[in-house]
Amino acid sequence: MEVKNLTCINCPMGCPLTIEMEGEQVIRVSGNTCKRGEIYARKEVTNPTRIVTTTVKVLNGTSDTVSVKTKEDIPKEKIFDCVKALKNVQVEAPVHIGDVIADNIAETGVDIVATGNIERQMSECDRS
Repeated sequence: MEVKNLTCINCPMGCPLTIEMEGEQVIRVSGNTCKRGEIYARKEVTNPTRIVTTTVKVLNGTSDTVSVKTKEDIPKEKIFDCVKALKNVQVEAPVHIGDVIADNIAETGVDIVATGNIERQMSECDRS
């Protein structure tokens, strides 16, 4: 039997988790103070995933960047592919929360969405 120790990241409590495994099968989870800790532990040792947050460049906006995130979690091993794919992404203002910035990022089937609003920068022509 293999024993793995993790710290739960589902809430600020950070419960110390002990996971007992037989091969790839989770036999027992202990140390969690809520059901979410057990769910996290089982998923983390069998199929770890993460939400990725970063920023992308905005053209002609009131800010040069907008915050973005994956709409759902992606496999942990795809995080760097996701960030690399976003490195040269640029969007034209205006940008609104929930706008899809990139679809199927790093071939995960998950979209990147804006988490902030950026208005279009008024040009001299617009002010006249």
